[in-house]
Amino acid sequence: MSIILGSSLKNGVAGASDKPPLTPEQVVEQLRVLREQIPEFVQLPSNEVHQIRREASVTIDFTSAAITAVGSSEIVQHAIGNSPEELHQAEDELSRWSVVENEFRSILRGVTLANLMRRHRLGRVVLQAYHVSKQLVREEAHAQLLPHVEAMSRIKKFGRRRTKPATEVDPQKPAQPPVPAKPANAS
Repeated sequence: MSIILGSSLKNGVAGASDKPPLTPEQVVEQLRVLREQIPEFVQLPSNEVHQIRREASVTIDFTSAAITAVGSSEIVQHAIGNSPEELHQAEDELSRWSVVENEFRSILRGVTLANLMRRHRLGRVVLQAYHVSKQLVREEAHAQLLPHVEAMSRIKKFGRRRTKPATEVDPQKPAQPPVPAKPANAS
């Protein structure tokens, strides 16, 4: 059985809906269309996000107290240019878009885990192919596999820790002698 065919059937995706599963390209296309329809969708540099996040991190209690202050003083309303009703609408809109944000996080996590499972299935199969090929090249009848096994042996990275490459000394640059420490009681 193919690992691709087996993947959607194992997860119940094929039987869960009458609609055929989307291809990755179709998902990207739909996300891009959706992105264009989201009001105030923006990408900002990290430094701007940091500055904005400080002012955006006011608590719910602080927000409620500020809206109450706006409602109790027309001078404050005029100073900020918003009525308490407008602030309540902004608070409600934020709450509704927070639900969208949480749903996107959930979808991103699901896509990330689905890709992890795909990598796992593929990795398991290719490791199995490597081990079977390693056994087969011991026999002369399967000598055509030898260059492939050698290539896989050279490039495999699983199960090994990366070692730092040795630092090379530049022969043109003389080594610096250690600086002697001053004696503690030097006069």
